[in-house]
Amino acid sequence: MVIFSVLYPAKAGARFDEAYYHATHIPLAREAFGEALTDVQVIKGLSSPDGGPAPFVLITHLTFASPEAMAGALGGQRGAEVAGDVVNFTDIVPVVQVGAPV
Repeated sequence: MVIFSVLYPAKAGARFDEAYYHATHIPLAREAFGEALTDVQVIKGLSSPDGGPAPFVLITHLTFASPEAMAGALGGQRGAEVAGDVVNFTDIVPVVQVGAPV
């Protein structure tokens, strides 16, 4: 199992259309990545531990069965389609990380 994490840093004046993200972008990712994608978890930033502003607007974890499944899904034509959709809901440049449970 491998997890592709996408983190959207909170920035003053940034645009993030959460309704579009949930209604259009996540369903697009699910369809595009098909069976290679085994789970999606979306986490909305509420605050930092000390009660201050959240450092991230949203964090999404896309779980794939294997590194090969992830590479095939993200590297294919539909992966480019999903990446290209980002401009439709945000002007934030996301931070991405690939990880695995330990």
